[in-house]
Amino acid sequence: MTVTLGPLVVDAVEPGAVERFWAAALGGPPQRALLSFRRQTRAKTVKNRVHLDVYARDVEQLLDLGARVLAEYLPARMTLADIEGNEFCAFLDQGLADGSPARAFAVCTDSDRPEELAAWWAAQVGAEVRNGPDGTPRWLYGSAGWEGLIWKFVRVDDERAVPNRWQWTVYDDRVDVGVCVDPQGNEFGVRPRRRPAG
Repeated sequence: MTVTLGPLVVDAVEPGAVERFWAAALGGPPQRALLSFRRQTRAKTVKNRVHLDVYARDVEQLLDLGARVLAEYLPARMTLADIEGNEFCAFLDQGLADGSPARAFAVCTDSDRPEELAAWWAAQVGAEVRNGPDGTPRWLYGSAGWEGLIWKFVRVDDERAVPNRWQWTVYDDRVDVGVCVDPQGNEFGVRPRRRPAG
């Protein structure tokens, strides 16, 4: 039996303000399905180990919402930060349908051993493991709950600071509700599986 992924829980100084930024960037319903927000208990000190990749029709719209540019890798993408410094990658896509300025297409998780972590999570969420651009098996497709997203495990060797400011949620009736840790120390919340109404 696989677990089902739920929203990413985002720590924020001002949760309401960060929620408004992401609702404007992604659209209200997609934001609510993918992101929830809570008041932080510790300050951000290093780069987030979990972030979104989005397609953006026009980065200027994101900048108008309060994002700022951290790095440019033109013509393909830019690294931006939201209004509280949370990093995300914007891949330029002029063909993106009208509506919200951006569409999330991937969740990225940093790891010094991404192949191991991808294999472990693939077994938990019933995903197919495919190769990343470097030819190593570290991208997940079809994760339960995130079927429309790629879960990318990104190779990094920078110092780890825990807990992650962005943590995913899983729905699972087999374990107690609370916080669990995966084999590489990433905390994630566990909630009971959602029941259909009626």
